[in-house]
Amino acid sequence: MPIKYKRSQPKAETPSKSEVKEIRPMKGSKLHPRNKHHGRYDLNQLVKVNPPLDKHIVKSIRNEDTVDFSNPEAVKLLNEALLKHHYGINYWNIPEGYLCPPIPGRADYIHYIADVLSNCNFGKVPKGAHITCLDIGVGANCVYPIIGNASYGWSFIGSDIDTISIASAKKIVANNKHLKDKVDIRIQENSKDILYGVINHDEKVDLIICNPPFHASREAAIEGSLRKLSNLNKKEIKKAKLNFGGQSSELWCEGGERRFVGDMIRESKKFGKSCFWFSSLISKQSNLKAVQEYLQIAGVAEIKVMAMSQGNKASRVIAWTFLSKVEQSDWRSTRWRQ
Repeated sequence: MPIKYKRSQPKAETPSKSEVKEIRPMKGSKLHPRNKHHGRYDLNQLVKVNPPLDKHIVKSIRNEDTVDFSNPEAVKLLNEALLKHHYGINYWNIPEGYLCPPIPGRADYIHYIADVLSNCNFGKVPKGAHITCLDIGVGANCVYPIIGNASYGWSFIGSDIDTISIASAKKIVANNKHLKDKVDIRIQENSKDILYGVINHDEKVDLIICNPPFHASREAAIEGSLRKLSNLNKKEIKKAKLNFGGQSSELWCEGGERRFVGDMIRESKKFGKSCFWFSSLISKQSNLKAVQEYLQIAGVAEIKVMAMSQGNKASRVIAWTFLSKVEQSDWRSTRWRQ
């Protein structure tokens, strides 16, 4: 059954038990300091590693070389070049009609959530294949496991409800030998579940990340895609190109991201002792307060909120754990000190 919270329901009786910490970017910065994508793209280098990108280089209004971001093929080739150049990916492709994500923003999530682990580990990010991260909704692009493995050596579980996404992610893993034993792609058989059916009962997961469906309906998703295309083209676009914005399961779900994250919080209580940190991207600022209330009701031990920014787009990551300080120390000593 979907999670249901009534506005009249009181907050946790002792909200002080759930420590809330807000983390903001350094003043004057946009991307995380460890993000590889600060500043303008080195288009000469990117064309060198992916020559087909060259035909999509155009002049900006300032007469500077840039990529035609309104063209889906150009965005896809740019992503392919970035993943080759910065993350050692030899093969990357996505089926037509599937989400082509912005690489710098995805990298920011990975680095900010790595800081959450660092804060529990005396200021040092735990690295290596013994650190396991679950990516809920890995998608056809498999981008989070690619960046997380390249940056910190983590192992990944990638889950998804879409069989085409699963097949695409598996193909990316199979065709990049350094990912073969580090990324396990799993189908979520029940579309109403998030964690159930993906994590095994005897499995320990250090970290869960999630980029939930943003919109609450198909109509809202289409409207958002058209608005984005219109802004990029500087004119009204009435029909979205198929391979620009993503599939329905990637873009929308009933109740939108607030409902999705609420369901995730409900399920996370059952895995509170087998997962250290749960987290999710929150795109809408208006959803943050409600999500924090859900977490207080769930009785989490600690909450962290991290603000992120890329260009004119602002978002935030919320992370939570059910482990007490003593349990966190035990987890660190048994799993991270290798």
